[in-house]
Amino acid sequence: MKFRTEVDIKESEKKITIEDKIFSIGSCFASEMSDLFQQGQLQTVNNPFGTIFNPFSINNALQRLHDSEFYAEDDLITFNDEYISFDHHTSFDTRYIHQTLSKINAKLEEGNLFLQETNWVIITYGTSFIYEFQPKKKMVANCHKIPQKYFEKRLLTHQEITDSIYKTILNLQDICKENVQILFTVSPVRHTKDGMVENQLSKSKLITAVHEAISAFENCHYLPVYEILMDDLRDYRFYKEDMIHPNSQSIQYVFDKFGSAYFSEDTKEFIRENFKINKALEHKAADKKDPKYLEFKEKLKQKIENQQKKVKHKIF
Repeated sequence: MKFRTEVDIKESEKKITIEDKIFSIGSCFASEMSDLFQQGQLQTVNNPFGTIFNPFSINNALQRLHDSEFYAEDDLITFNDEYISFDHHTSFDTRYIHQTLSKINAKLEEGNLFLQETNWVIITYGTSFIYEFQPKKKMVANCHKIPQKYFEKRLLTHQEITDSIYKTILNLQDICKENVQILFTVSPVRHTKDGMVENQLSKSKLITAVHEAISAFENCHYLPVYEILMDDLRDYRFYKEDMIHPNSQSIQYVFDKFGSAYFSEDTKEFIRENFKINKALEHKAADKKDPKYLEFKEKLKQKIENQQKKVKHKIF
């Protein structure tokens, strides 16, 4: 007897190897997955513009990364004594213009260089809603806590979303390694502040547009992350206390599902061992000179050295 409807990720013919580079961009769920890639010691770069949610802004970010188009003073505005970019997350805001530009352009350069060597791209869309800053008639990725009266909120049209996705694919195919694999997901995080009906409409538009846009590209795929959380894990015990964001258990479940479908056997073993090492590194001893603790550290050091021999990039 079955007590749940399990959602599987279709097994990929092309597998992620231990030397592959993975670039991810989009909502906070993309960051959660990227954190697990990092713990597994795979090469990954996540969100050089910070967390962004809608297809228009994500495409804008990838266009700037593709062109390596640095930001200048004219691209910023000031609010509450801070210099901000509407294309970026609030984590880039500072009180000094040169600091804001330095943070932005350093990440842009890092992202551009990494994309040129990237084998896999994971894009996570969070919403179809977008805000337009009225004084400059500019579509923004983040409102930076500026009063709502300065913005107009609306849903992106189906054409705007599909155009953004299509342009994103073309830019990535141009800058990334040949035969780069592009994986699209829709974030399972519900934007409840938009309203429950409005959130569902927003997610539906994303899912429809992604399927339409990627149908013409053999290297583009849809990962049913949204469906796994909404159907397979249809229980609030898989969410954090806010009842909106997936908890660590559900994120690990999705990661394991993804790994089963996309990791090579060597990659699975490499990550499993690195997860164990990460857990061991968290161990703290009351007496750091205890012979048993010193022996434990020496064995751990040997395990890391054995793992390092498997890859060219630096781990741990």
